[in-house]
Amino acid sequence: MHFRTSTAIAWRWVVLGGLALATLDAAFATTFWRLAAGVPWNRVFQSVAAGVLGTDTSVAGGEAAAWLGVALHYAIAMCFVVAYTLAATRSASLVRNALVPGAVYGLGLYVVMNFVVIPLSAIGHLPKFDNLPWVASSIAMHAVFGLICAASARCALRPGLSARRRPVPSAR
Repeated sequence: MHFRTSTAIAWRWVVLGGLALATLDAAFATTFWRLAAGVPWNRVFQSVAAGVLGTDTSVAGGEAAAWLGVALHYAIAMCFVVAYTLAATRSASLVRNALVPGAVYGLGLYVVMNFVVIPLSAIGHLPKFDNLPWVASSIAMHAVFGLICAASARCALRPGLSARRRPVPSAR
C-alpha cells in the first residue's frame, strides 16, 4: 500500500521527533563520555562541529564551536526524522508495523554516519572503533533513534493526528 504523495503530514510530530531524538542522543553521548573519560559536554559538541570546521579548528573554536555543534546536531536529527517520514509517505509498511523498519533505519543511520558522512566531512577519516563500550552502546542507541523516527512518522501520518485544524468560525 502506498500513501499518495499528497498525504498530509502533521509537521509538529516531525519537529517533536527531531527534538526528542537530538536531546536523547545529546544526553546519551555527553553522559557516556563524561563518565567514561571525564570529557566535558562542549568537547562532545566540538566533535560534531569538526565535521564542518575540521578537528583542529573546532577545538580552537572553543564554546562557539561547541554551540555550532549543538545546532548541527539538532539539524541532523531533524533531517533523520524528515527523511523517514517522507519515505513513509511512499510505503505504509514503514509506519504500520514500525518496530522493525524503525530499528533497521536507525542501524542504517549508524552505518551511513560512521562509514560515509564522517569520512567525507572535514574530519576526513573513519572514526576509531577501539572503544567497545562506546561502539556497542552507540549501535544500540541508533536502533532506538530509528524507533523515534518511526514513531514520529507514524504520528505525523496518522489520519486523526495529521488532519489540519480548521479555523473555528467567528461569531460575527
